[in-house]
Amino acid sequence: MDLTEFIRDVPDFPKPGIVFKDITPLLSDAGAFRNTIEQLAQPYRDGAVEQVVGVESRGFIFGAALALELGVGFVPIRKPGKLPSDRISAEYELEYGTDKIEIHTDALSQGQKVALVDDLLATGGTMAAACKLVSELKGEIVGISFLIELSFLAGRKHLENWPIHALVSY
Repeated sequence: MDLTEFIRDVPDFPKPGIVFKDITPLLSDAGAFRNTIEQLAQPYRDGAVEQVVGVESRGFIFGAALALELGVGFVPIRKPGKLPSDRISAEYELEYGTDKIEIHTDALSQGQKVALVDDLLATGGTMAAACKLVSELKGEIVGISFLIELSFLAGRKHLENWPIHALVSY
């Protein structure tokens, strides 16, 4: 299935000069959404993953579905002020600003095998920060998956230590 048929460009969002990749048509099509999760699961079907970690917010959509597909748990990485228990944080840069993410300190066990997932790889800052958090908790990153990679932004250079799986590349 060609997933690009379900991804539309929205120019000048969230600010002028950015072309936003809107995935809502993909999510609203049951077949395309199912196919996306099946493709995201492919690298992890051997049972090497014990937890899926998803980054707020669209990483929750794909991460939770991927965890169900693989029969493992799901761990959210959230923006500040959203997690109620003890947490650690990491700051990162976006192509249009800075932000911070957090994870509960008890979210992962030492050595637990983790797949991280988000909808989009742009500059790599968000996922690099997520990897830092997983590493601080001593989780073992076995792979990182994205629906979309904007390869012209070279985000992979921040994630060179881990296998990357992207379904669509622009």
